[in-house]
Amino acid sequence: MKWAFVVCAMVALSECLVQVPLEKGKTAREYLEEQGLWEEFRLKYPFNPMAKFDHRFAVGNEGMTNDADLSYYGVISIGTPPQSFRVIFDSGSSNLWVPSIYCSSAACSNHKRFNPTTSSTYRNNGNPLRIQYGTGSMTGFLGYDTVTVGGLAVTNQIFGLSQTEAPFMQYMRADGILGLAYPSLSASGATPVFDNMMTEGLVNEDIFSVYLSSNSQQGSVVTFGGVDPNHYYGPITWIPLSRDLYWQITVDSVTVNGQVVACNGGCQAIVDTGTSLIVGPQSSISNINSALGATSQNGDYVVNCNSVGQMPDLTFHIHGQAFTLPASAYVRQSQYYGCRTGLGNGGDNLWILGDVFIRQYYSIFNRAQNMVGLAKAR
Repeated sequence: MKWAFVVCAMVALSECLVQVPLEKGKTAREYLEEQGLWEEFRLKYPFNPMAKFDHRFAVGNEGMTNDADLSYYGVISIGTPPQSFRVIFDSGSSNLWVPSIYCSSAACSNHKRFNPTTSSTYRNNGNPLRIQYGTGSMTGFLGYDTVTVGGLAVTNQIFGLSQTEAPFMQYMRADGILGLAYPSLSASGATPVFDNMMTEGLVNEDIFSVYLSSNSQQGSVVTFGGVDPNHYYGPITWIPLSRDLYWQITVDSVTVNGQVVACNGGCQAIVDTGTSLIVGPQSSISNINSALGATSQNGDYVVNCNSVGQMPDLTFHIHGQAFTLPASAYVRQSQYYGCRTGLGNGGDNLWILGDVFIRQYYSIFNRAQNMVGLAKAR
């Protein structure tokens, strides 16, 4: 099995971490830029990163976003014999779904589609599933089958089979999404994959952790059952959740050059592997970007590529600790559109600490104690 491996401590074979490598592939934005279609796409499908966290969709419908900058995907399999799919491991949602052979949307035509008729372990549920996106929705139905993640076989896992998908999905490399948030967020009452892993005793600890490589196409990984010290150094800061629906924590403040530029007095943030940027209220993001020397242009905040080395650090103060991002971490360069910051406008109050943040800080999601752990990524 090329796409999964197990790391075991020498003291005991039982102390094993099950890991799924994540591929850092070309993003939808990069593909569209190469085709000269990005501006048309951006205007037609505006970025709405907060859609998946809209309280109106917290239960019953699960919101997603048309995030054109997502680039990390892992492989799972469903059914007997197994059918493989690339999925986004998304700590900001709770459902598992993949395209099905019953999907007629353009987004399904260039992705793998699950065929339930060829799986001997598939059982139909029959209930409909609808997942709301920022610019459309996925509709389908629910079924049960064996889902294998990193070599762990979760039997009778409920999952969604899409029948229609929003148009922007055709530009993404991932076939579907595997949600890793709390079950109370799950659409149609579907039990999340990690909850079944815990219930069935497939993991040593009720913990999963994520390492996102900054520079390499390979090396990123999601670990089930614990933490991998090979991917971080220094102490782990454990932060209690302020809400156990998402992986939501309290940020004390955000500073640039020692000056508070956002979150004065504290704010709420979600650690989300399914969002590429750091997202916050428009006024706050504008203030931060101004302090960093970035200017707004066509929906992005751009900087002079020659000035990145002289740009200041951006620091998030969380639970009494400083989590600092250098300019090399928060500036992204495109061969077509120059340099822009990885800071995007979002909702009124809630922040998202997405991949731009997680690449710098190994992120540990502790269901046993309802905490997030952060440590400096190697």
